[in-house]
Amino acid sequence: MKPTLIPRTTKPILTIVLFFACVIPAHAQTMDEMWDSRSSAQDHPNIQWFKDAKFGMFIHWGLYAKLAGEWKGKRYYGSGEWIMSQARIPVSEYKKVAHTFNPVKFNAEEWAQLAQDAGIKYMVITAKHHEGFAMYDSKVTDFDIVEATPYKKDPMKALAVANAKRGIQFGFYYSQFQDWYEPNGGKNSWDFDESKKDYQKYYREKAIPQLKELLTNYGPLGIVWFDTPGGMTKAQTQAFVNDLRVLQPKSLFSSRVGHGLGDYRDFGDSEVPATPIKGAWESIYTHNDSWGYIKHDMNFKTPAEIISLLANVASKGGNLMLNVGPDGEGSIPEYSVKFLRETGKWLAKNGESIYGSTYGLVPAQPWGVSTSKPGKQYLHVINRPEKGQLLVPGFKGKVTKVYMLAGQKQLNWKNEGNDIWIDLPAFDADAANTVCVMEYWGKVPDYDLNVPVTVSNQYPENTVEATFARLKGAAKIQSLTYSHYYGDWKHTICVTDLKEIKDEVDFNIRVTEPGVYKIALEYSCAPESARQEGSMKVNGQEFLFRTLRTSEFDKKAPLPFIKHVIATTTFNKAGEYKISIQPLQNGTELFKLKSVILEPVK
Repeated sequence: MKPTLIPRTTKPILTIVLFFACVIPAHAQTMDEMWDSRSSAQDHPNIQWFKDAKFGMFIHWGLYAKLAGEWKGKRYYGSGEWIMSQARIPVSEYKKVAHTFNPVKFNAEEWAQLAQDAGIKYMVITAKHHEGFAMYDSKVTDFDIVEATPYKKDPMKALAVANAKRGIQFGFYYSQFQDWYEPNGGKNSWDFDESKKDYQKYYREKAIPQLKELLTNYGPLGIVWFDTPGGMTKAQTQAFVNDLRVLQPKSLFSSRVGHGLGDYRDFGDSEVPATPIKGAWESIYTHNDSWGYIKHDMNFKTPAEIISLLANVASKGGNLMLNVGPDGEGSIPEYSVKFLRETGKWLAKNGESIYGSTYGLVPAQPWGVSTSKPGKQYLHVINRPEKGQLLVPGFKGKVTKVYMLAGQKQLNWKNEGNDIWIDLPAFDADAANTVCVMEYWGKVPDYDLNVPVTVSNQYPENTVEATFARLKGAAKIQSLTYSHYYGDWKHTICVTDLKEIKDEVDFNIRVTEPGVYKIALEYSCAPESARQEGSMKVNGQEFLFRTLRTSEFDKKAPLPFIKHVIATTTFNKAGEYKISIQPLQNGTELFKLKSVILEPVK
């Protein structure tokens, strides 16, 4: 199920609290509703390696890689591993794909070496996805890579050995409920009558025996990564977990085992929580737009985008597991290989700021984010301030030294009240992430969203995210989930439910240099909400506006946002200010507000 942010009044949010609706029958759930991001909240004895790892590689590989996003002359977009479901391919036809699946270019040593070169600390690969095909030598079924294909080899054996040789934790993804190949497996409604399925029979005869094979025949496993739970009560799931734990007590189970019984939390596909989360957790992302290989999907994240994403996830206290989708011949796409190796070069110099770190104590700034180790704050400078003056606001530790992580060059800095100002040297303006280290002693307060958001003319834009909102009336902070292509999920934190005059959202900002700024509201506005009047108060002035239509909110479609410039105002002196936004009349929701953007006028 989807986590929802709890509305905040005057207290800082240090965690995002999840709540869940009553259990929905499995046949009625959509893909995103089958996620489960709860964990047991009890530390597994072997959890520390996972907390320290920070960077993992996900691999989606199966028969769908052979189809490469096409079926009978039609191209499909989004989640390539769902092509059997998208195209409603009958089992009788889909099983024939295995007859031509022959990944002769697969090389376990090359895959494991790529992971090592990229700075990857753990790898998880699909042993069986929803299509029901086993990518290993399974004795439970003949629908596997050894018996059903001309390849006749078990690639998982070689991969387990190659990763162990390099000290990379190895694990299997296993779809425990969805199995479109089996009459009693979950979610194939085009071949089988869902109402007549015996899910327990499926678990007894396939899922549990196959999981026992995986936990028995491939050496020590770091992770068993479950997906889309269903068909079992909490008591049944607990028994299922207990039974498997006997085989590998050191292996970690992902939260998608269901019912809050996992050892760590996995958020929704392509989701990073808005604020730091304590405990072990993970964000999972695709390298392009699909998990499984699609030959016409060429939207690969650049090295700079991967590095920024990794820093952002680490700054919230979690791990990033980035997916690659090998093709039907067993080759990882060349851009995944190239861009991951570039990421590894950055980590070779800056990995201290990522591996073994915890969430940063400095709330997100215009320059970037922070991560922590005892006595150290790592400042990930993604956007260099124009004049080289970097502000760390409200930092109450006693700073003793500041230096560049790569090269250890000492930096000049000064302390003004609780502010630290650092003189940054000139560095590559196109650098993905330049890390400064701030050493200190003394107790530093926990991450605090009440600290005013920095606004400076050293940056072309200053974005004040909805996460930092203070709410009045019925206003809420919510994470909205929607998709671009099929299953290509996106998540955006917004302020919602501004419906009446008494509903208000406030943002505290700190302007560090006086000057003229343009102020825009970034929002999504449904047709029925368009042409309503709103008020924005800031700097002793009130600015009126009328909302502009974008589109309806539909989780199966893109959610467009508009940057609506509302005002130009002059801040005559540096200091703290409040931005207040509210409807001018009672009515429907004003808009879904993503951020307030302040752009200095030069």
